Amino acid sequence: MLASPFRHTARALCTTLLVGLPAFSWAASDSELRDALAAAREQQWEQVDTRSIESHPLKGYVEYHRLRGQLPHLSPDSVQGFINQYADSPLAVWMRGQAIAKYGHAGRYNDLLAVADGEPAGTARQCYYYTALLATQPQQASEAGLKLWRTGSSQPDACDPLFNRLRANGTIDATAIWERKMLAWQAGETRLSNYLGGLLSGQWQTALDTIDSVTNSSHAITQAPSCLGPECAATASFYQAAMQRFTREDTPAAFAAWQTLSPRLNLLPSDRAAIEEELAFYALVRDVPGTLSWVDSVLPTLESERVLELRVRHALANRDWNGVLHWVAEMPVDQQENSRWQYWLGRANAQLGNHTAAEERYQQAATDRSFYGFAAAEKLGQPYQLNMERNHFDEASRQRIAQLPAVQRTEALLRIGEDGLANSEWLHAVQTGSLQQARALADYAAQQQWHARLVQTTIAAEMWDALDWRFPQAYHDSFQHWGRLTGVDPYLLMAITRRESAYNPNALSPAGARGLMQLMPGTASQVSRELGINDPGPYGVLDPELNIRLGSTYLRDKLQRYQGNRLAAAAAYNAGPGRVDQWLGDGVEAFDLFVESIPFRETRDYVQAVLSYRVIFESLANGGNSEGVSLLSDNEQQVRYDRALLARR
Repeated sequence: MLASPFRHTARALCTTLLVGLPAFSWAASDSELRDALAAAREQQWEQVDTRSIESHPLKGYVEYHRLRGQLPHLSPDSVQGFINQYADSPLAVWMRGQAIAKYGHAGRYNDLLAVADGEPAGTARQCYYYTALLATQPQQASEAGLKLWRTGSSQPDACDPLFNRLRANGTIDATAIWERKMLAWQAGETRLSNYLGGLLSGQWQTALDTIDSVTNSSHAITQAPSCLGPECAATASFYQAAMQRFTREDTPAAFAAWQTLSPRLNLLPSDRAAIEEELAFYALVRDVPGTLSWVDSVLPTLESERVLELRVRHALANRDWNGVLHWVAEMPVDQQENSRWQYWLGRANAQLGNHTAAEERYQQAATDRSFYGFAAAEKLGQPYQLNMERNHFDEASRQRIAQLPAVQRTEALLRIGEDGLANSEWLHAVQTGSLQQARALADYAAQQQWHARLVQTTIAAEMWDALDWRFPQAYHDSFQHWGRLTGVDPYLLMAITRRESAYNPNALSPAGARGLMQLMPGTASQVSRELGINDPGPYGVLDPELNIRLGSTYLRDKLQRYQGNRLAAAAAYNAGPGRVDQWLGDGVEAFDLFVESIPFRETRDYVQAVLSYRVIFESLANGGNSEGVSLLSDNEQQVRYDRALLARR
């Protein structure tokens, strides 16, 4: 969700001048539109005065609800007319989706195809679409329907007509039913698995009984028949599902079982690889004793990037520098070329005394704007490569952008408090326009200080090198103020905020973290008590100034815990200090090895992002020059990452 509602009077006045209407006119018109939209959503058309909103840029939103309420009895010509009229707005996408859903539910398949423009988004609509397509393009519809069938979770009721027809014509046969049952069983969807089992004939009874035995005890897999189902049709999918369940439940026991099972199973190489890839992954993740030589023997055949990555990290953990060189070389070329692995090739070669090769690898890594790119530049004593693009728009081009209907609708939606719809309008314009238009929209967002929307614009348009837009100076004065009062590096505060919320003051994580710096309500309460201020509660913590104050104080506490070490403090901000204390107990020597030793991918990625973002923010403050900017301090690079890093209490 994006934020930054349009509330400032000066900004609103500027917008009114751009569209050529006086402020008082907008105020009256906006009020009428807001009331009309509220009534339209409830289909209370007696309360809508269409004449009062006829000239308003948002009248299409009211019309959308009128047409939506008339479906499925509305003619496809009327639907298409609305879509054509608002082709530059998400309204067109929403109307098409509504029509497909309503026509499909009513069985009006010809009408559905008349407004469809290819496969729609959403499973239910896809099922309606391919049901409609069966009559004219049966092969395409059958293939797509079979793909929708192959899932371990229940599908919407909208899929029932499609699945019933595919079962009737034999596209979904007994083998397809069994394979879906295995997916459901593997996913723990017992109800669906039982239902699917009930669709199978007595020819499948031995296979069904085998599932019951293995469900009761995973160890029973070693007693399962090597041929299941008619013509062994159930064998491969059963063993894939059963071994995955067993591997995740008890990897050592699953490994032992596979040594017994593997020689006697006649499986396709792809089926065998699927089982062994999962087993190798968990054997490395859980560091299962006695499995490494087996992992090494099968790894070249698996073509698994995630397992190769784990194998390299295992070599790093054991300071097996020759192993690092060997296993990185086994990676696909595009994976090898990532700055992370080029850096580690440099480190490994340096440890082995191959200094020329080390420098070559560091040079390649240092071309990248990333944590490992910056770390490689440090090794070489070179400035960081920011690879920054600069964009310039004059006032005339900004005026032209301001006149775009999508921009005027965005502005109007913000004025009436419809921030979510405004974000949809804006991103639709970004995603459907040219790259030059997307850049102009980014410039407009920057001028309006729509910080969260600006960042989202750069993501949607993949403007990765537009650093001044990707990392705007949002809430700059607040970060400087609270950084100074708490003694925390303000650029670190900015980097954490950019990573946590991308400047959305109303951000809410699935775990319940809130606001710019993503504070848990309990953390906000605790820090507030320490500061002697009132508990802000779950909504008060959304206030940007207070959120930054509390987040700065919390981060200060983490820095004090780890003697000012920003790497450890950033990890603790993400994963909690208890986990970081545990990781430090492993006694890793160097900062880069500590980063790779973090067992949670989320936290590994987090600390790398935060520290590289901090470099970018400081460089931007220097006019885009990284000279004198450091990824880590000398102490952070040289200190031993072990329990000695914990401050004495």
